[in-house]
Amino acid sequence: MPNHETPRPWENTDSGVILHAVAPQDLGTAEITPTGRFDAGSHASFDLVYTAGPYGIDDSGSLRVCFRFASDQSNPQFEDSKGANFCTVEASNGAVLQLRWDPKGNVRPWDKTLWIKVVKGYLAEGDTITIRFGVTDDGGPGMRLQTFCEDTFEFRVLSDPIATFNFQPLPEQPMIEIGPGVPERFLAVLPTKRRPGETFSLKVKGEDRWGNPSDRCDNVLKVIAEGDIAGLPDTITLTPGARAFEFDGLSVPVTGRVSISLQDESGATVARSNPLMIQDTELVQFWGDLHGQSEETIGTGSAEQYFTFARDLAFVDACGHQGNDFQITDAFWGELNRITATFDVPGTFLALPGYEWSGNTALGGDRNVYFPNENRIIRRSSHALIEGGDTAGTDALTAGKLFEDLAEAGEWDVVMYAHCGGRYADIEVAHDGRFERSVEVHSSWGTFEWLLHDAFRLGYRVGVVANSDGHKGRPGASYPGAGKFGAIGGLTCFEMENLTRENLLDCMRSRRHYGTTGGANGRMIIDLSAKFDAAATVYSDDPNLFENAKRTQATTAKMGDIVHLPNGEMHLSGSVETTSAIERIEVFNGERLIHTVRPFSPSELGSRIRVLWEGAEYRGRFRQVIWDGTAQITGNQVLAAQPVNFLNQDKILERDGNTFSWEALTTGNFGGVDIQLADALSGQLAINTPLVEFEIPIGDIGQEDLLFDETGRLPRFIRVFRLPDTLTCTSHRFSVAVDLSATGDNPIYIRLTQEDGTRAWTSPIYVYR
Repeated sequence: MPNHETPRPWENTDSGVILHAVAPQDLGTAEITPTGRFDAGSHASFDLVYTAGPYGIDDSGSLRVCFRFASDQSNPQFEDSKGANFCTVEASNGAVLQLRWDPKGNVRPWDKTLWIKVVKGYLAEGDTITIRFGVTDDGGPGMRLQTFCEDTFEFRVLSDPIATFNFQPLPEQPMIEIGPGVPERFLAVLPTKRRPGETFSLKVKGEDRWGNPSDRCDNVLKVIAEGDIAGLPDTITLTPGARAFEFDGLSVPVTGRVSISLQDESGATVARSNPLMIQDTELVQFWGDLHGQSEETIGTGSAEQYFTFARDLAFVDACGHQGNDFQITDAFWGELNRITATFDVPGTFLALPGYEWSGNTALGGDRNVYFPNENRIIRRSSHALIEGGDTAGTDALTAGKLFEDLAEAGEWDVVMYAHCGGRYADIEVAHDGRFERSVEVHSSWGTFEWLLHDAFRLGYRVGVVANSDGHKGRPGASYPGAGKFGAIGGLTCFEMENLTRENLLDCMRSRRHYGTTGGANGRMIIDLSAKFDAAATVYSDDPNLFENAKRTQATTAKMGDIVHLPNGEMHLSGSVETTSAIERIEVFNGERLIHTVRPFSPSELGSRIRVLWEGAEYRGRFRQVIWDGTAQITGNQVLAAQPVNFLNQDKILERDGNTFSWEALTTGNFGGVDIQLADALSGQLAINTPLVEFEIPIGDIGQEDLLFDETGRLPRFIRVFRLPDTLTCTSHRFSVAVDLSATGDNPIYIRLTQEDGTRAWTSPIYVYR
């Protein structure tokens, strides 16, 4: 947050106490050395010196040095002077200080707190407390900084000089700049579906180790086209200072698949774009991340920086800001609406107005609320971090009340999602399909297929979306870093005629979209359709909720449709175009897996064994499952091993001959290891993790999953199966007969899994008898 002597109108207090016991200028001062820019995720050392003001600090008075909830810097420690993040604290007058690190020691978003209490003695005016972060005197590497960029990273100091437990922030805060490191990989992004002759852009960036777009690229890259792309240069030049590069005016005159590769001066391929399909079609594809927050609530960077990143550095077509309603003051609501109106440019980039209704799970849980235009009523779940209470009388304290109020006001143009963040949505407590059109199955918090299964069990007809719910200021490209967020932020592909708010909201209402786990290879192309051998009635909306829902007689349907099929059979057809090779395509009828489509036959299986761990502890905040463990091969020889979805760069796979060890966690998503053996069938595989242990003959491992389950409140398990030594298929078409239940809904959808661990889920086609 920028350095302000007086808070901006939408800023909240740090202590929750409105009293100002001490004038700000009398609280003392704090300075940090060194200052300047530091690489994200690097180690550094800092001296923070607090100088007491006129009141000093009384016996039992305290300081707090606070960091944002979103920050994933390493915690200070006070025991090991040779280790990372060693910290010392000393008073200049010899006063005895008590130290405590508490990750929830202050009011959000400044949760993470180093608490320094004067327990013997006191400080007079001019006395100092020196805090040394990342002491290296005995050989330690220093303090590991957060893994994402922030122009104004604060060491936020609060003082309680009179020992009244009323902590007040100093008027000027010490801060540094955290910037991107050198690029370690390059990304090339194209749109995924366009019509012949339509112009489009190639967008390129270099990312550092932690996924931050780097401003230190200095490369000339050769451009290799797969397909006939008009206007493409032979080379592109990436220069220092810029964090992304755009090459406009490209087009493809004929239908087909195209893509682009980039090569360095040695001829090595450094980036492959996602595929682009050119089709004569009514609907093309646009990508969005509609869920995240900025520093005005619990995120990082300003709201303007948030939308700028999404548009210019993440290369998404649509973005929404979903700040917690109990932190959005009226002033910030007005500012946020000004920002979305400014950034929204039809045909170029959409900024969708909205907020996150953030009620406790017992009251319904978190919901995303989206509007087609600015300056709408924000119906808050509470005023937990806002002064004044519900003076406008518009609060909705439960999700059910929120739905009722929207219906009573006739706000039928509002679209909502149920999602799982800290306060997960309980759609059994409250749901209204007239507004709530989809559930979010993946975000930076993890993967939540159980939320979709809840909808099926309850008979709701919802679509599937994925977003980041990112707090690191990187909407559309939200990497997990080193903190509690265990996954890459998701993306949603919207199928619509052109890029306008009206079309986007219509697409959201009709569920014509699919969600992916995001990342470099998360922009795959999925087409899904159904064919019936008898007459069906196809609805664009739910006839159980809308008497006048548009209906047509047809023998075909698309993703998101609701279909009444009194009799007859259904065939599902689909096509998938990817960058990473296809591992499997699973067809579901609700929760039931009915077909698995693999682009290879059992005869192609080789000596590659894939071991995957997956699951979440429970539905709430602390859902992390620790999979730290080992694998050992006996009676065979390991030739190579590759990690799968080791998304946190601090978690690594280590190999010592035929033995592996790893540190890993999941939050509903999955990770694992590929093991290449010298002999396909010989020997034994032994796995040891905190939850699951087993030993199996390698010859028993085949194409079908062997499941080793640890029964908990949610599924937690390890899967083992065999793959071909090399997967090459990135384009696959399939058609399967679907076994429909005789009564009730048949939600038919697919889940795609790529070799690199990326997943995608389509919205279902709902077929009922």
